[in-house]
Amino acid sequence: MKTRTIVMTVLLCLLAGAVCFADDVQMGTWKLNEAKSKFAAGSTKNTTVVYEAAGDKVKVTVDGVDAAGKPAHNEWTGSFDGKDYPVAGDPTSDTRAYKKVDDHTLELTGKKDGKETVTGKIVVSSDGKTRTVSTTGTDANGKKMKNTAVYDKQ
Repeated sequence: MKTRTIVMTVLLCLLAGAVCFADDVQMGTWKLNEAKSKFAAGSTKNTTVVYEAAGDKVKVTVDGVDAAGKPAHNEWTGSFDGKDYPVAGDPTSDTRAYKKVDDHTLELTGKKDGKETVTGKIVVSSDGKTRTVSTTGTDANGKKMKNTAVYDKQ
């Protein structure tokens, strides 16, 4: 009986988490629309970004190409609470924080060795079909950059 209660409790928690994230317009797969985007020379281009529930947290998986055109991949798992969480695979940051401003807007901050390297704002359109990511910061070579990436929901 105790095992059954534990299993049911775990399932209920997972279901509650899924329902909670289901209404979040950030969640899903986003594909870069290069024609509408503007990148500083030598910037990494994140061609696909996936936001998905990971228990009571969010997992963000980013795939793209670096300045040399080689494949780039990084992953972050955390909450949209403004706190730093580890990021793996990003040469410009080892932690990233997302803060929910409202239902359609997130602020992000990336840090390397505790020093801020990138800041930005992520805004999803009112119809939920377009996502605009505006960032400023320093690239892996220490060069200042400013980018605006526009994504289409898949």
